[in-house]
Amino acid sequence: MTTELPPIESILQAMQAGIAEQLGDAQDALMIGIHSGGYWLAQHLHAKLGLQTPLGGLDISFYRDDFSRIGLHPQVQPSDLPCSPDGRTVVLVDDVLFTGRTIRAAMNELFDFGRPARIVLAVLIDRGGRELPIAADVAGAHVDAPPKDWQVKLSGPEPLALTVITPKAPA
Repeated sequence: MTTELPPIESILQAMQAGIAEQLGDAQDALMIGIHSGGYWLAQHLHAKLGLQTPLGGLDISFYRDDFSRIGLHPQVQPSDLPCSPDGRTVVLVDDVLFTGRTIRAAMNELFDFGRPARIVLAVLIDRGGRELPIAADVAGAHVDAPPKDWQVKLSGPEPLALTVITPKAPA
């Protein structure tokens, strides 16, 4: 069964407006997308916001706290930051905020590159269910549901498409 969400374009517009509000005049902010869905979103948002600093990408595979349970993702990519985050405002972009563990891993890796002045967390969907005290500064949409009841899947990079899949009811 699939549950409807607002069209992805309206969610992206909400994210764009929220990020612009968070940044104010700071057009030299460093935007970083978390591979893979967060990077696809960051590509779109970076272009729409007209940020001056090139886009960066993080692959957090080696920073995950469940690495020993799930193993290495078969398509590990190198992280790519076009400049040091030291003293900069960093906009960290991901597709879905759920437990907070992905964001924790991304911040751990980010701090290996330098110490940002500020991190603005922007997510497409905030679905609740936090295990760590992490909150988005910008969320395109909020959905509260029991933690294991459904999944949110972003496909892309072109076109970006969002699907919510809920498990079938027991017969």
